[in-house]
Amino acid sequence: MKIHDLHAIFLANPSISTDTRKIKENDIFFALKGENFNGNTYTQKALDNGASYVVIDEEKYVANNKTILVDNVLKTLQDLANYHRKKCKAQVISLTGSNGKTTTKELINAVLSTSYRTIATKGNLNNHIGVPLTLLTIKPDTEIAIVEMGANHLNEIEFLCEIAEPDFGYITNFGKAHLEGFGGVEGVIKGKSELYDYLISSNKSVFLNADDPIQLEKLKSFTKKYGFSTTQAKYYNIELINAQPFVNLKVEDIEINSNLIGTYNFTNCCAAIIIGKYFNIELPKIKHAIEKYIPDNNRSQIINTKGHYIILDAYNANPSSMKVALENFQTLDKPNKILILGDMFELGNSSHEEHQSIVDLTKRLNFEKVIFVGENFYRTTTNSLKMQSFADLNAYLKTNSISPKSTLLIKGSRGMALERVLDNI
Repeated sequence: MKIHDLHAIFLANPSISTDTRKIKENDIFFALKGENFNGNTYTQKALDNGASYVVIDEEKYVANNKTILVDNVLKTLQDLANYHRKKCKAQVISLTGSNGKTTTKELINAVLSTSYRTIATKGNLNNHIGVPLTLLTIKPDTEIAIVEMGANHLNEIEFLCEIAEPDFGYITNFGKAHLEGFGGVEGVIKGKSELYDYLISSNKSVFLNADDPIQLEKLKSFTKKYGFSTTQAKYYNIELINAQPFVNLKVEDIEINSNLIGTYNFTNCCAAIIIGKYFNIELPKIKHAIEKYIPDNNRSQIINTKGHYIILDAYNANPSSMKVALENFQTLDKPNKILILGDMFELGNSSHEEHQSIVDLTKRLNFEKVIFVGENFYRTTTNSLKMQSFADLNAYLKTNSISPKSTLLIKGSRGMALERVLDNI
């Protein structure tokens, strides 16, 4: 089937599913494959559950005229998304970076949705499957689509740009994330910069943090750039007032008091501001949108429980985000500071060095109590408490209660699922 014919079917049934457990009536089910599953085998179940059509790539699973046989289901999903993107009037803003992508995406959407009809990536659907699914949520009246792009190896952002064909782009930062896949920090910079490369070669527009020397260098000869800075007069100036604990900033004569913890969230707010300004949104609307945004899903959540003040930042972690989180936590004017830190994943040969570096940083910052959790932290050299597994941590907390009225930072990679520790605090 030609893509334009499939697109016509999609327009009549504009909802996609890749999971038969979540199918809604008249969804089109794309039978994707993974290491441990084959979506083709769920063809009949998808139809029984209400799917209008099922897209498959194994002929033996053809059931009736509601099954669409293609050469490759994943490629067809990606091609359909690109075709749909081309047919829509929406402008596409793509963003990537080592840290802060999802928070920045949510802030940008909060600001732009005050004046435009927008769609944005749901959760972290930011890979070779998530980006197409996001693009396929663009409606005929959508004006701006905010598309998050994640990557853990070179050429991935380049590929996602070919699907999304963004009109604008922003990179949050370049940090020590997915070092195993990128082969080191230089690989991270090169990989994330593929978004810039696409926009420059397409003569599109870039938003930038002009206080980031890497971004400045990458874009020094490119003219279609719109940036913010705390010091450089040629860019839009935004001032950080403080982060005790929430980011408080000033732009022009307006003060914005966010619900975001830490100075590292300052640039995330700035990105939303500069993009809002580019799209002619008035500052009072920008202020209201940022102040109304409250993080969730274990991203710098503030939890007050049993007299404790807890910063739950257990959605993810890498050496860069861990470092800024610890430095920010150290500056907070709060009593009885306790750290519960879980392993950081996908660091390859740098894993031991990076975990030891975090251990050493906690010692220099002189925290009252530190508990490290996970195989990687367990192999480090430290006088602080080390737990080899989450089960060990649970056992410890059942017999060793947290001091009353403590301030805790809980942070680790997603695979550690450290939010589970709340049950025992």
